[in-house]
Amino acid sequence: MIGEKIAEIRKQRGYSLTELAELANISKSYLSNIERNLNKNPSLKVVIKIAKVLKVDLLTLLKNGSDFETHIYIEKEWVEFVNELKEMGVEKEQLEQYKTLIEFIRWKNQQPE
Repeated sequence: MIGEKIAEIRKQRGYSLTELAELANISKSYLSNIERNLNKNPSLKVVIKIAKVLKVDLLTLLKNGSDFETHIYIEKEWVEFVNELKEMGVEKEQLEQYKTLIEFIRWKNQQPE
């Protein structure tokens, strides 16, 4: 059920019920009802808000079954890192250029002192 998926992903992300409700701009009681499957049919608008905060695609929350564990979850730190790069003005197309620098740093760190 969608509520169980939301609750599990919320806990994986380290959000409390209150934090997720505030970030998604929905009431804590409404979110609690969704997670406890008392509200089994939340609006698409609400599900989109929750998915955005949890940084998962909508399909992850809506898909039937319990195989959502197979979806790749981006760790919060990586998302923050990418957002920081974007704020610094780094474009996605430029990342290829930085790979050379990263490879050099990795090589340098592996060299004996």
